[in-house]
Amino acid sequence: MIEFYGESIMSDKKSIIHPYIPNSVPEIKEQMLQEIGVKDIEELYEDIPDFLRFKGKMNLPEALVSEYDLKRHVEGILAKNKTCQEFTSFLGGGCSQHYVPAICDEINSRSEFLTAYAGEPYEDHGRFHALFEYQSMMAELLDMDVVNVPTYDWGQAASTAIQMASRITDRNEILISATISPDRLLIIQNYCNPLLKLNILKADYKTGKIDLKDLEEKISKNTAGVYFENPSYLGCIEDQGNQISSIAHDYGALSIVGAEPVSLGVLTPPSNYGADIVCGDIQGLGMHMQYGGGHAGYIATHDEEKFVMEYPSRLFGIIPTIVKGEYGFGDVTYDRTSFSKRDKGKEFIGTATALWGITTAVYLALMGPQGMQELGQLILQKTQYAMEELSNIEGVSIPFKETAHFREFVVDFNETSKKVSEINEFLVKKKIFGGKELSKEFPKLKESALYCVTEIHKKDDIDNLVLELGAILN
Repeated sequence: MIEFYGESIMSDKKSIIHPYIPNSVPEIKEQMLQEIGVKDIEELYEDIPDFLRFKGKMNLPEALVSEYDLKRHVEGILAKNKTCQEFTSFLGGGCSQHYVPAICDEINSRSEFLTAYAGEPYEDHGRFHALFEYQSMMAELLDMDVVNVPTYDWGQAASTAIQMASRITDRNEILISATISPDRLLIIQNYCNPLLKLNILKADYKTGKIDLKDLEEKISKNTAGVYFENPSYLGCIEDQGNQISSIAHDYGALSIVGAEPVSLGVLTPPSNYGADIVCGDIQGLGMHMQYGGGHAGYIATHDEEKFVMEYPSRLFGIIPTIVKGEYGFGDVTYDRTSFSKRDKGKEFIGTATALWGITTAVYLALMGPQGMQELGQLILQKTQYAMEELSNIEGVSIPFKETAHFREFVVDFNETSKKVSEINEFLVKKKIFGGKELSKEFPKLKESALYCVTEIHKKDDIDNLVLELGAILN
């Protein structure tokens, strides 16, 4: 039996009248079928081939009609989860635990912002103003001129940045660093194939950085852009940015950098080492982790027509009004967007994560330049401390240790008798979420895990992790 809005499809079982689903009363359903000229609901599915139809009975529990019963049932399932409020988390790999100031939740839950949809159902100049401020502060942090309204996540931002590079250069080959997030690489491949040819650059497994010799061998006059991340997915700070950008520019290609904005209070902005397009995720700037989200991607460029006109997403600008001293906020070159061109657009961008942009604006306004610098310094110091302390455990080593790291780093357990999965099971019993296993994503690293340290970790948290790991390994 398949239940569809209370209707039993391919079953004679009596349907349920749901109190919270409109038009679930059988008499009303009958009237609706008559109105559209259909005798039976099965007619609506007659275009589905018979071999695609499920003939058996789905293993589903009986429907809970009572709202109280349903609420209690769901809360019982959720109670099995262990959160980062109860446990200490050292998980990263794309979604990290940072402190979210209370004012971020306060502002983004206001009614005028809570439904800050980025389409065109209404014009709300307060929303436009807030997103303009977001773009302005992000541009200052990135040392770029133009920043878009946030898109879904880093994966889409990177994919769009790569597509922009291809359109600008009229080329179809992209070189991508091997040390980017594997999940993000899958998104890029899905988004860009078959239009673009994606080639993976080798990583130097001694330093964790891009192999410049491999880059020089693979780049050509067909290359539209070179994409790398800084810090990398493995936490290594790529200090070869100038060389990479220079090699790209020598061949007429663009330098595309995926940058973690949390790091830019202490790290040089990519624009300062030749980046033409910068992208990334703002999850660490005022967002809770929320079971792997929310996320929001940003794209930034210089204020040049060849870049601006290739953004498929919205850009908000400021302009004087007819009233002296008064300003208005609205779309910049709206006719270049997929919202305007629809099927004739160069690239389609749907619903944007505008609410997270507003949240980030609140966060950046609260932190200011000094706050972002202090945040970056704190994370750098705690990352280095954790790496040093963990490397003192017998059998444990830190790959790429001579390379500077920010927030994330790899811990190698290959010289111990334990697998990462066993170690993490033990740590959970001690109310610790250990690092992300890397054996499938990076087979060369074998029994290694990606650990993450942020400003929320106290010295005692790191010391306790070292203590518990020492207990299981020795």
